Amino acid sequence: MEITIYHNPRCSKSRQTLAILEDNGIEPTIVNYLTTPPSHQQLDSILRGLNMSPQEFIRKGEAEYKEQNLNDDSLSRDQLIGAMVNTPKLIERPIVVVGDEIIIGRPPENVLTILP
Repeated sequence: MEITIYHNPRCSKSRQTLAILEDNGIEPTIVNYLTTPPSHQQLDSILRGLNMSPQEFIRKGEAEYKEQNLNDDSLSRDQLIGAMVNTPKLIERPIVVVGDEIIIGRPPENVLTILP
């Protein structure tokens, strides 16, 4: 079964989640989402798999969130997903995909709940 981690190597939680995978003998496909962001369709699918809205998922503490006025309630799902695709720093991390299951590695130990 393919396991993918959307990873930011500068993020401690992302590094810890990757270490847990590797400690469990898993060599995931590593996607540095800052340089290779998911497509609009992929991110929409991830959100649906997490059963989260874009507003729940987006990183609100980032300066870009405020600069782009992304707290505007009139923004559509597609507009918020587009903002994350165009500014991948806004994507919550790390995201681990195991088959049809998806989880956010916050805390990193969350990943243990979906490992095969």
